[in-house]
Amino acid sequence: MIDKPPEIGKISAEFFRNVIFPNLGAESPRVLVGPRHGVDVGIVEIAEGTVMALTTDPIFVVPEYGWERAAWFAVHILASDAATSGLPLAFAAFDLNLPVSITDQQLGLLWRSLSSECKALGISVVAGHTARYEGCNFPMVGGATVAAVGASSKYVTPAMAEAEDQVILTKGIAIEATALFGVTFPDLIREALGEETARQAAALFSQMTVVQDCRTAAAIGVRNRGVTAMHDATECGVFGALVEVATASEVGLRIDKEAIPVPEAVSRVCGHFGMNPYHAISEGSLIVTCKPYRAQALLAALGGVSIPAAIIGEVTPKEQGLVLVEGGAEKELVHPGVDPFWTAFGDALARQRGK
Repeated sequence: MIDKPPEIGKISAEFFRNVIFPNLGAESPRVLVGPRHGVDVGIVEIAEGTVMALTTDPIFVVPEYGWERAAWFAVHILASDAATSGLPLAFAAFDLNLPVSITDQQLGLLWRSLSSECKALGISVVAGHTARYEGCNFPMVGGATVAAVGASSKYVTPAMAEAEDQVILTKGIAIEATALFGVTFPDLIREALGEETARQAAALFSQMTVVQDCRTAAAIGVRNRGVTAMHDATECGVFGALVEVATASEVGLRIDKEAIPVPEAVSRVCGHFGMNPYHAISEGSLIVTCKPYRAQALLAALGGVSIPAAIIGEVTPKEQGLVLVEGGAEKELVHPGVDPFWTAFGDALARQRGK
């Protein structure tokens, strides 16, 4: 058997199913939710009636954003996944594998900024590892685990959506892809699309988090009382996240493409740089499934904290499949497989360096 050439980004669902899932170490009855493709968190019982939600991600630091802003983004990438459990954020462990070029002054500023944002979110740092090594480079400089703790009756996962639930999306699509282009290539955007688009794209940077989205959603009630599942749209964007929720919950979806919010800056930046915005990485966009009788309450709650949101479809029985409605016509909603952001970002970087 000849190996397929590797693709950039997350591994495929097939590789996860065939290699990762069958090999998960020791079994434990205290693992209530283990690793599943498209599910952000694992859930472990730590005492009767109390659970811990755990998630792990790379530490993603981009010095060009400024150490404080880079640290804010790094923490919120990590915290957002844990927040989708609906439980209060509690603990973190950081493994910083840094390039030898980072100075003590820069590391001090980075660490104090990481700590400050953790404090603001109620996260206590409880363990870690910090070192400089040859071969380590920004932006991927290690990994971290974040934990949320709460009552066993209060958590949700992307595997808990049910037929007849409403599907709600916060903010819109390709938030992260557009924001990262906005802060990394402002001159390219300004030159091609104008000053206002460049400003709007960069302003999306502060929207690349779903912590407040999740807290607001969970506060209206979970499971039969309201929110049944939450999932942030990271790699492969909103379409990828929708398919992941459906797969994890073993349900169908009927999604109205025209109901999906597309911010103007997103449409213009993605169009210019050749990214399908429905497929592009979108930290900051939260997929929520919610009982119909609580959907309007959820929209009102999100609006009350200035988070735009819209009902974009509904959960259906699995046998009805994944349906995308566009212009009155129906077609299959499919997972993109590969996120267009990485290639577009590399091309833009080459253009900027060539100027």
